[in-house]
Amino acid sequence: MSDEIATRVIGVIAKTQHIPPESITIEKTFEELKIDSLDGMNILFAVEEEFDVNVPDDQVPAIRSVRDMVEGIEKLLASKPPPEKVQ
Repeated sequence: MSDEIATRVIGVIAKTQHIPPESITIEKTFEELKIDSLDGMNILFAVEEEFDVNVPDDQVPAIRSVRDMVEGIEKLLASKPPPEKVQ
């Protein structure tokens, strides 16, 4: 798991939820962080923007923790085609 991606995801969660980033760990569930489904959607939109990815709707219900979010973003980034080189 990439520390950089985890740090960025935690930063997005902290910013959108107005909670200190040090209170968020990779092991925390959204329930433990008191994140409801509406908050979860706001976080999802912010994470999609942060990483320039689109999380498929069918994968959203499986995201229940910070780890789920980080691992999902890593998979999406790994499957994303590399940017075209401008010559």
